[in-house]
Amino acid sequence: MENQHLLDRIVLDPDIMVGKPVFRGTRIPVALVLKLLGQGISVEEILHEYPRLESLDIETALAYAANVVENETVFPLTLQKEPFPA
Repeated sequence: MENQHLLDRIVLDPDIMVGKPVFRGTRIPVALVLKLLGQGISVEEILHEYPRLESLDIETALAYAANVVENETVFPLTLQKEPFPA
């Protein structure tokens, strides 16, 4: 993977945030940064609010999310309409 050097900045440790992905050396979850970005919060605002993060961590969060989605396995479901009871 071309982004492996970025993904090395993320750790999963059962003793930190119950094993959720966090940025190395912090207790800041990757999901939090992704959520803030999704809410339209600017990178500058995130870095101001979380001074332990670096701009490279934001790039790392996006690379991590892309990797998760890219490697996601999807099983299509076929739904059948059942008649309502009379």
